[in-house]
Amino acid sequence: MHPFYEDFVSYLNQENKEKCVEFVLSKLSKGEIDVVTLYTQVLTPSLNEMFCKDKQREVCIWEEHVRTSIVRTVMECCYPYLIEERNKRLKQSTKGKVIVVCPTEEYHEIGARMVADIFTLSGFDVVFVGANTPQDDILEAISYVMPLYVVISVTNYYNLVAAKRTITKILDTRNSSGHDFKIIVGGHAFNRNADIYKEMGADLHLHTFEDILALAEE
Repeated sequence: MHPFYEDFVSYLNQENKEKCVEFVLSKLSKGEIDVVTLYTQVLTPSLNEMFCKDKQREVCIWEEHVRTSIVRTVMECCYPYLIEERNKRLKQSTKGKVIVVCPTEEYHEIGARMVADIFTLSGFDVVFVGANTPQDDILEAISYVMPLYVVISVTNYYNLVAAKRTITKILDTRNSSGHDFKIIVGGHAFNRNADIYKEMGADLHLHTFEDILALAEE
């Protein structure tokens, strides 16, 4: 675990948005942490450690929402540092366009937002559509943006059904349009089912942010 993790989580447990933002921006401005390390070793683990102050309940949904909202704000405040890191890493033009979506009824979008940011850091031009995206809107976005990759993020296992339907429609669009792009999936739901993406017809399953960075080098 990263040395900054405990301090950040202490502020997060207090639901102190101001302290969380100040802490992270201070570390980024001093060059004591980079965006990828922040996402992988601080923010993501902090979201995975959900708890409930009310011991009579296993999970407090409202507390999860508060924590998620704070982390989302932290990420948005980090965006200028992400762009600065990208510009230092890369001297070339964009590597292509990427669309990042969550299928219908998938409301967990923080992981997808992190994925979008890492694709941006890697030099891609990213369109982040976000949570609960209707199937027809995904198809319309693909036709309009003409991406190199379409990334589908699923956290809730039960939303794999919607993901499969969406991928089937995307494949139909790809085959009929002649527009060559790859379908990438990721998220906890896919991580628990290693080979299911192949059955759905997706081209790649990215497990980690490092996978995205490696893809950008190909």
